[in-house]
Amino acid sequence: MTHSSVHEAAGSPQGTPAGEAQEQYDVVVVGGGAAGLSAALILGRARRRVLVVDAGRPRNAPAAHMQGYLTRDGMAPADFLAEGRREVEAYGVRLVQDEATALLPDGDGEFEVVLADGGRVHARRVVVATGLVDELPDIPGLAERWGRDVLHCPYCHGWEVRDQPLAVLASPLMGAHQALLLTQWSKDVTLFLHTVEDLSEAEWDQSAAAGVTVVAGRVAALDIRDDRLAGLRLEDGTVFERPVLFAGGTPVASDGLLRALGADTTDTPVGPYPAVDATGRTTVPGVWAVGNATGPAEQVINAASSGYRAGTVINAELVLGDLVRAAQSRSVPGGSSPAPGARIDPPSERMRREPGSAARR
Repeated sequence: MTHSSVHEAAGSPQGTPAGEAQEQYDVVVVGGGAAGLSAALILGRARRRVLVVDAGRPRNAPAAHMQGYLTRDGMAPADFLAEGRREVEAYGVRLVQDEATALLPDGDGEFEVVLADGGRVHARRVVVATGLVDELPDIPGLAERWGRDVLHCPYCHGWEVRDQPLAVLASPLMGAHQALLLTQWSKDVTLFLHTVEDLSEAEWDQSAAAGVTVVAGRVAALDIRDDRLAGLRLEDGTVFERPVLFAGGTPVASDGLLRALGADTTDTPVGPYPAVDATGRTTVPGVWAVGNATGPAEQVINAASSGYRAGTVINAELVLGDLVRAAQSRSVPGGSSPAPGARIDPPSERMRREPGSAARR
């Protein structure tokens, strides 16, 4: 990805002085992950003028590999994004490393996008692909191991740690669910209740049936040896040796731009997320949200799909909107040649339609 500012990328100076034309784009995509790049790809292929503004903070950056993406299974996330950037640039899409700090409606259904480096660009449509932030449990050592041997998704990481002794940190929302699920990958699973006071009767029964060991008490810290997770230490000093920990954080939407616009949100079990339709359209006309910006369950392949879907809808909306305006303003001055696209009947058809013509007798 280019590290130039939008001014350098657009060929314009810092800011937009009064009276100077602002750089114009059909679509500005905020966020350069799988969802944002996928939207940019299809829009670039539709010959749209597209700018991708990426702050460079992908959610899966700590992970060494990404899984479950057909033909890209096991690829490093950084390599995946580098390949995506290469592909979209081939269609003329501009990429800048920056952060959008505000989306300002211009009063005509379009937007001024304000950037952290002081630049401003104009966008007919905006795609918000800013993802989310995982707020991790406050346990010493956990954040440093996140994405390495502290994991969160069985479908992302289960195969790689199959048949190993696994630890699972319970959460008030998930309870024993993840521990039970992980018994598909390992028969040696220990659930640490941590801040969860108790499980439901059904969860106790299912844990017993699955052979899951349940440990009460708060986890005080992770036991790290030779730069590897060795176990979990409880507040009473007891250490349980476990080389892998599954611990779900609280996924919080990075939706500040949308909130500032007054976009509606929808409640989810982990908090509010932007309300969108099946194409990613938000309640703010002209603004779409895609990928993890719309919910925590979107894996990389789902995020890419949502960006593609939004891109096709945005292009169609722009095409048809432009045609409606063109049709409304079209005129054929008397005696002049027909305007481009005007209906021209063959001579026989004109004779039939004209009053008094021989074709009507």
